[in-house]
Amino acid sequence: MNNNKSIPSVSVTYARTGRSTQSNELGMRPMQERAWQKRGEQYLLIKSPPASGKSRALMFIALDKLQNQGLRQAVIVVPEKTIGASFSDVPLSDFGFWSDWVVAPRWNLCNAPGTEGGKVESVSRFLESRDSVLVCTHATFRFAVDRFGVEAFDDRLIAVDEFHHVSANPDNRLGSHVGQLLARGKTHIVAMTGSYFRGDAEAVLAPEDEARFETVTYTYYEQLNGYEHLKHLDIGYYFYTGSYVDEILQVLDPSVKTIVHIPSVNSRESTTDKIKEVEHILGELGDWQGRDEETGFQLVRSPEGRLLRIADLVDDTPATRERVASALKDPARKNDRDQVDIIIALGMAKEGFDWIWCEHALTVGYRSSLTEVVQIIGRATRDAPGKTRTRFTNLIAEPDASEQTVTEAVNDMLKAIAASLLMEQVLAPRFEFRPKAAGSGPVDGFDYGENGYDAGTCNVGHNEQTGQCLIEIKGLTEPSTREGQRICREDLNELIATFAQEKAVIERGIFDAELVPEELTQVRMGKIVKDKYPELDDADQEAVRQHAIAALNLNQGAKELVLEDADSEEKRNTALIEGVRKFCMDVRELDIDLIDRINPFAQVYAILGKSMNEDNLRQIAAVISARKSPLTLDEARELAQRALKFKRERHRLPSLDATDPWERRMAEGVSFLSRMQSQQADAAK
Repeated sequence: MNNNKSIPSVSVTYARTGRSTQSNELGMRPMQERAWQKRGEQYLLIKSPPASGKSRALMFIALDKLQNQGLRQAVIVVPEKTIGASFSDVPLSDFGFWSDWVVAPRWNLCNAPGTEGGKVESVSRFLESRDSVLVCTHATFRFAVDRFGVEAFDDRLIAVDEFHHVSANPDNRLGSHVGQLLARGKTHIVAMTGSYFRGDAEAVLAPEDEARFETVTYTYYEQLNGYEHLKHLDIGYYFYTGSYVDEILQVLDPSVKTIVHIPSVNSRESTTDKIKEVEHILGELGDWQGRDEETGFQLVRSPEGRLLRIADLVDDTPATRERVASALKDPARKNDRDQVDIIIALGMAKEGFDWIWCEHALTVGYRSSLTEVVQIIGRATRDAPGKTRTRFTNLIAEPDASEQTVTEAVNDMLKAIAASLLMEQVLAPRFEFRPKAAGSGPVDGFDYGENGYDAGTCNVGHNEQTGQCLIEIKGLTEPSTREGQRICREDLNELIATFAQEKAVIERGIFDAELVPEELTQVRMGKIVKDKYPELDDADQEAVRQHAIAALNLNQGAKELVLEDADSEEKRNTALIEGVRKFCMDVRELDIDLIDRINPFAQVYAILGKSMNEDNLRQIAAVISARKSPLTLDEARELAQRALKFKRERHRLPSLDATDPWERRMAEGVSFLSRMQSQQADAAK
């Protein structure tokens, strides 16, 4: 592989404790055991990464609800037919559980032929039967609720897999049905997802509905840290010019098991001819040797003489695609590393697709949905013998400021960067923050580094088993309500996802040289928290804001230190937790005001400067700076509220002549509101 350009990436190193793959006496892995402990809850939300065993966790819980909690039946709802295979029969008793999971063939509607109308009739027959379990698609369930009403599902368990397909938007029918079930209160619901956020900034559930769910969270860090084989995960992006097919071998290594997701034909990265794109990729890889008759895989002889087996899922000729897809799903070949080398896909091989040998998820073009990015990366994070390193690379078309489409190109680039930032957050250890006080001390189970706990400074403790990172911060506000505590414990990544998806936020964070960081960390994040959690009081809203910004900025600060040390393999593999600890030690007096003064996107610009054309980068910055919007009324109000806090602490209002840029900005907000009030008073005369 010829790497002429750098690929900006962050490497996370895991301990390989083997814990996440170990089973207890009931045959439950750690995530499943954690969910099992909450089996008595009527509404349960399981947030856990791909390959962590969510489907089997549901089996354990469903069997208990049917046997011991008085429910009549369980209806398992999956987004597409292929995922229905995850809920096929499992002899759980062979591993220590007291019952087996059995689905009668007639009630796995994901395998049933016929139209949705016929499948809805099957749902009706199931509800009238004495059988226990039905598996169907989201679509079939929606149609069934439309026809029979939510009351038809009383006293039953509804388990919704890939719950991020639900939305609080009234136009989302599945979301509306879930809301109706919650309002009626006569069903049990288990919701499962690897990414409890969407890509369209819509909430998955309304806050009042979400509050009814008991949440079980198992993080990516816990999952990967507990693997037996996989140790390193790299995530990054690569900018290219011209056609992506001409540069793809800069990042596509034929010796690495890879899934290539080519761009949608409607995207600017596409040549609009998906078949020719695949042919071009095959040609770049070597000499085509024909198709394998049994599997339908493309055979290509590389320049080194190796015969590559390539599964083409882009060719949508029904017979060809079915043959290739069937070969990939063949259970007899699941553990055969040599079955296939590269998979090329468009709209497939994402959610629910299981190829444990995948070492590289290579995605061309930005993905509008952050959830889709999480799902794609999940294809590469399976544990497998001999697989010690895996990576995700996003190929992004470098914007050319001379193009007429520069605005669209820059938007695409920013969305891709936002997705990368979020993935860095998702893959990090679970941050928990505590105020540093005079009586603070070490917490049992946490490692505080070589020198142990230091009462004179802010400390970083790490629990390797749970993946928790406990960080002390001076001046930190703690939430006082149960809901505020839950949000700080469970929802920080969802808040950061919303923050990173705001175009104005990331534009200013990367390209505005005059930015006062508090405009983002306090004003913009503050507004997001208020909009998302209006039921919280002001103090808890501020506590949530502080926790979210601390999680984002400490992660970015740690990343910067890791990248600075990236001059050797050993240093590149520095665990992120060491970067966090080093960042906090360098700062020494870690306080929330200091954290608020950090631009969360500063490191992004430094990385772009190393990987993009310098002239283009400068012109893009000029384009974005030229369209910087003036202060809005909402922003002025938020600044004025911050100014009141400033006055309470310092006994004076912020000054327009202050040397501190944040104080000047708060004063500008107060002045703006004053002018608005004067204008309104004059107009009323």
